[in-house]
Amino acid sequence: MRKLKTYIVEDSPVIRENLIATLEELGPVDVVGTAEDEATAVSWLALPSHPFDLVIVDIFLKRGSGLGVLKAIQKLPERHSVVVLSNYATTDMRRKCLELGAVRVFDKSNEIDDLISYCSGLAVGEGGVPS
Repeated sequence: MRKLKTYIVEDSPVIRENLIATLEELGPVDVVGTAEDEATAVSWLALPSHPFDLVIVDIFLKRGSGLGVLKAIQKLPERHSVVVLSNYATTDMRRKCLELGAVRVFDKSNEIDDLISYCSGLAVGEGGVPS
């Protein structure tokens, strides 16, 4: 199974480090970069020299928001798999994230296993990148 080149946008250093450790240990994930704010994420993702398969985005960031990151990813020339991982995964927020191009929205508190399963499926070519 190939490893997904994954970029993580998460403002909490503790959550970010725990997420990286969990995904790299339990999932087919190789984290290629991280950001804690919208501007850093958008700048990194826009560079063609930074290939990635998957972006995991939190909604609330140090500066800016995950919604801004989702909007910026929609403007990239290639389609990418983007998921949201947030403590604020309400019905309305899930709908808004899906409208902005997220493939899935996961709740940090109880859907980490679902995120790992999603990553495993994506690595073998199941679902993922919107057309």
